[in-house]
Amino acid sequence: MNAQLIEQIRSQLGANGLPYAIPIHPNLVHLTLGLFIIAIAFDVVGVLFPLEKPVFKFLAIPATRAGFFDVGWYNMLASAIITFLTVAAGFYEIMLAEVPTDLKSAWGLQAMETMLWHGVGGVLLLALIIGMTVWRGFQRYVWRKDSSQQVQWSYLAAGFFIMFIMFVHGTLGAQLAAEFGVHNTADQLLRLGKDINALLK
Repeated sequence: MNAQLIEQIRSQLGANGLPYAIPIHPNLVHLTLGLFIIAIAFDVVGVLFPLEKPVFKFLAIPATRAGFFDVGWYNMLASAIITFLTVAAGFYEIMLAEVPTDLKSAWGLQAMETMLWHGVGGVLLLALIIGMTVWRGFQRYVWRKDSSQQVQWSYLAAGFFIMFIMFVHGTLGAQLAAEFGVHNTADQLLRLGKDINALLK
């Protein structure tokens, strides 16, 4: 965002450049990732359940195939809901970002390019997660409601592909924080020449 506009609200911003102490976006990102990965993982276990059933029986774990698919569905649904908040918080926080113009990331991108790609990637991932949730819902309630295997192999393959996109997208976000110091409290204080140990007690 324009530095003059940020200057208008400077008194309301903390050391990390935000009006609150802990950035919201990175925390919601990890919730989105966790819910999505757990959803796909439990659906994989549900699909492979006939192979694993003897192991569960040997370990005396009362597991059912439908139970694994329930966990997969509800985690995918929760991931879709949380991702709206994740993207919204990301755009709010990116509007308050002041980035150095003389640095490049490990991928050779400048700060603004990294922020733009990260923003576009966030919207793309939101669309993909919503699409996966709708696809998962149709499998659960319409197409395969009478089948013991509730999800298709193509759905699982798409889930793993989206996880790869999440890895690339997350790396861009990590570069914003680690290499450009976006909303990184310690980095901001060091740039101001302040003693971190004295201020963060």
